Amino acid sequence: MKFATATNQKTSAGFTLAEVLAALLFLAIVIPAAIEAMHVATLAGDVAARKGAAARVAEKVLNESIVLTNWNGGGQSGTVTEGAVDYHWKLTQQTWTENDFQLLTAQVTFSAQGKDYGVKISTLATADVQTPGQAMTVH
Repeated sequence: MKFATATNQKTSAGFTLAEVLAALLFLAIVIPAAIEAMHVATLAGDVAARKGAAARVAEKVLNESIVLTNWNGGGQSGTVTEGAVDYHWKLTQQTWTENDFQLLTAQVTFSAQGKDYGVKISTLATADVQTPGQAMTVH
């Protein structure tokens, strides 16, 4: 039986130039793609969070307008600030084709990373206004 001696063994203690260049080329392709993917994911998360906040603002505007019946006077608009973001809202009304209903629409717009986005929420409301001493009628 023969044993290998240190003089017969060939040891390799590193990478060849071709392997190093191939690894650098791979990283040059993967790193920009990964950074762009993170940028897109960040934008999507930011827009989703702001759309949720805009939907809450629109719902609040609709609820307050229905309870206070202040939508009878025409369109309204305003701005709500949450944190560092301004949400511009506009309340419009249209006549509904059936019965005495009005279609109320709250549109909220906001900006996220240089682009404008918006959310619309609509509901039906009756134009009947309850005065003190009157019974409320439900349609």
